[in-house]
Amino acid sequence: MKKILLLEDDIELGDTIQELLVYEDYDVTLVRDGTKALDESYDVKYDLYIFDINVPEISGLELLKSLRDAEDKTPAIFISALIDMNSIAKGFAVGADDYIKKPFFPEELLIRVNAKFMQINKNIIYKNIEYDPSTKLLKKDDKSISLGETQSLLFEEFILNLGKVLDKSILLECLEHPSDTALRVAINKLKKTLDLDIQNIRGIGYTLE
Repeated sequence: MKKILLLEDDIELGDTIQELLVYEDYDVTLVRDGTKALDESYDVKYDLYIFDINVPEISGLELLKSLRDAEDKTPAIFISALIDMNSIAKGFAVGADDYIKKPFFPEELLIRVNAKFMQINKNIIYKNIEYDPSTKLLKKDDKSISLGETQSLLFEEFILNLGKVLDKSILLECLEHPSDTALRVAINKLKKTLDLDIQNIRGIGYTLE
């Protein structure tokens, strides 16, 4: 059962969303302020965050930024009455995956939640490689392959961002002892192991074509 952390201080709306998601077999923890949400995120591993922005204690924006700074990559959806483009831009800038403007039909949120989990659970096919993001199962030519921790972290960054240029700083976070040399060695090893077309974009980072 997928676990969802819902941060909403509007009692009626929060209860309605929780009831709807629970009816759809999601395990939903509802909290009313940002501090409680932060505590919950440390205590439990959630599969999805749904945060209102204007809430007591810590705003949804501050909360998600703190989580992303702590390398928490849990998918997140903002629900907010802030509908100006600046607020929406800030939401995505701190790491949101989606942004729903209030007022909205709860069923619309359910559609977005279901779509997000379908996206997360969908296997990624790349040439002769198949990767399941939910189980971390990696296959090449239909044979399971086990990578070391560093290689696995690097591979996931590349495969989830196909065609995008990844800043070098993001990839360095995958290394136990980060350095430019160590990163080049790790990437070359990954390229050789899986026959990946990883290109170095000079002065910026790397991309998996």
